[in-house]
Amino acid sequence: MPEQQLFKILTLNSISSHGLNRFPAERYQTGHDIEQPDAILVRSHNMLNSVIPESVKAIGRAGAGTNNIPVDAMNARGVPVFNTPGANANAVKELVLASLFLAARNLVPALQFAGSLQGDDAALNKQAEDGKKRFSGIELPGRTLGVIGLGEIGRLVANSAIRLGMKVIGFDPKITVESAWSLSAEVKKANSLEDLLRHSEFISVHVPLLDSTRHLINNASIQLMKHHAIVLNFSRGAIVDEDAILQAIAANKIKTYVSDFPSEKLQHQKNVITLPHLGASTTEAEDNCAVMVVDQLIDYLENGNITNTVNFPDTQMEREVPYRVAVANANVPNILGQISTSMAQAGLNIHTMINKSRGGMAYTLVDTDSPVPPHVLHEIASISGVLMARYLHLPG
Repeated sequence: MPEQQLFKILTLNSISSHGLNRFPAERYQTGHDIEQPDAILVRSHNMLNSVIPESVKAIGRAGAGTNNIPVDAMNARGVPVFNTPGANANAVKELVLASLFLAARNLVPALQFAGSLQGDDAALNKQAEDGKKRFSGIELPGRTLGVIGLGEIGRLVANSAIRLGMKVIGFDPKITVESAWSLSAEVKKANSLEDLLRHSEFISVHVPLLDSTRHLINNASIQLMKHHAIVLNFSRGAIVDEDAILQAIAANKIKTYVSDFPSEKLQHQKNVITLPHLGASTTEAEDNCAVMVVDQLIDYLENGNITNTVNFPDTQMEREVPYRVAVANANVPNILGQISTSMAQAGLNIHTMINKSRGGMAYTLVDTDSPVPPHVLHEIASISGVLMARYLHLPG
């Protein structure tokens, strides 16, 4: 009977104890100085130029974005990269709502003005009364918010804006049926991005940074916006062309730009509000992300199940027997047949099997009625196109 395996988890950032404590102490060792780890847990640490040990079977990102992880390199090794979509959604939503008020009521320049006042109470009151007209704002009810991207965060922002009395237009060509059901019926569907831009006074962007979304907000798209539009970016800095935004502000086309991503270009610019990437910076969000990613890593390391990765298909299969093989391979013909043949030639009876694919990646779980000899696993791993093969034998 095999001994219970000890999994080693390397943490590259401070991870909430609410998550780390979910690792069973008798089966897991965690720390920032772990050698030859089975998995890596990360938040914002830049791994793009890091040497990732060959022992690593999975990477877990306690957050949604994975731009700090070399996903393509992990694809080539058959290593899933997990993330936690939705775990920090409420935190980001609340910051977006706060930013709507910051921009609508000119609160940042008003705070700066109030902080600069000097004198006794009488002098302060007079200066405040004389200067407050410069910061007159607008109210949100009846105003139109355009939400680009209706994932977990975008839907929460849209629904909350409806409750504030705003009109909301949403655009997301890839919205799922499940997502659509959770969206308020009062949110109007834009037929195109251009349609949304033309009719929105506030624009909030909630899309991942991809080649197709880089500089999604640019000179051309800004020209479609209403005069004095307010743009909010809590996705990724590069989704907005900063040069185009600054030119539009100087031309009085854009009233205010609010970004969660400071940059040299945006520093000290009029009508620009930058925050220090506070979107997910709440205790609750950090706890939620840590709990979610740890649970996903445990299920993968012990059972091979995959939930919420950016490079593998979601794949779950209940365990009815203790003998399981997990295989990741290039999504090409006949590999599944070769896996089955290798097992059949070894006299192994397949109890149950599941195979899923996602783009160029395919993933298979195979349960057998008897133990899988090492030479069979080696034979499967040697099949052309196979990137990873693991034997997951439950002890006991």
